[in-house]
Amino acid sequence: MTTEQTKTESKILGINEIKEYLPHRYPLLLVDRVVDYEIGKTITAIKNVTVNEEFFNGHFPHKPVMPGVLMIEALAQTAAILSFMTMNVKPDENSVVYFVGIDNARFKRPVEPGDQLVMTVEIVRTSRGIWKYKATASVDGKVAVEGDLMCTIRANESANGAAAGQ
Repeated sequence: MTTEQTKTESKILGINEIKEYLPHRYPLLLVDRVVDYEIGKTITAIKNVTVNEEFFNGHFPHKPVMPGVLMIEALAQTAAILSFMTMNVKPDENSVVYFVGIDNARFKRPVEPGDQLVMTVEIVRTSRGIWKYKATASVDGKVAVEGDLMCTIRANESANGAAAGQ
């Protein structure tokens, strides 16, 4: 493999590329960088957790901790990126990714300002439009949260209905 081939086959996505795969925006865009992926199999991404996150104002002012539901959401966003890359499509206003289920979620350690959440998601299977993933997020090599996620990608009916009504 030449140096030119290596450059064009980068396994890193920056924030602008991530925004092409996710409709989320501040304050709910929870993936800062994709650092590795294998289409159809696995992805690793990071979320830099800063004290400036809006949720820290109320969770908790005396001991800031990232809410568990947001850690799960960050994993789901990471899974969505992998799914869209696997399907070789980018979402538009007519597509939405929905949670179908979360099984075996376990929270192992708190995530605090200054931590870097490293999220790894593996596709377990796809069947009838349902994607199942094994997901883990860690800080400094220690698992913070893990679980099995299930999602589906559907047409955005409100966007279709608005277009039909025109």
